[in-house]
Amino acid sequence: QLQLVESGGGLVRPGGSLRLSCAASGSTLDYLDIGWFRQAPGKEREGVSCIDSRGSTMVSVDSGNGRFTISRDNAKNTVYLRIDSLSPEDTAVYYCAGRPTRSLCSLESSRYDYWGQGTQVTVSS
Repeated sequence: QLQLVESGGGLVRPGGSLRLSCAASGSTLDYLDIGWFRQAPGKEREGVSCIDSRGSTMVSVDSGNGRFTISRDNAKNTVYLRIDSLSPEDTAVYYCAGRPTRSLCSLESSRYDYWGQGTQVTVSS
């Protein structure tokens, strides 16, 4: 069974950058679509970026505005999300999610079967 573990969250000052990691076990990235989602207090979970088994990516225009970069390291079976120019509005719990690969990855949370426990990102001065 696929297991996902996020790491890399923490307290960051506005304007800073962060790289989150999503380590997969139980399957390899060759067979998976991986999505990154976030949920701020009192708000719905939203998709921010995803990458499919071939390495094709999607980034949310609404939440990213060019600040999110998704990548993967097949040797480490890990997907990364880099966030630049962080602002307090980026404060949220960030989750990665996985599913058996489709033709394209998705930014809809309902389309993913497996979820990590989340990592907290707090942006504050």
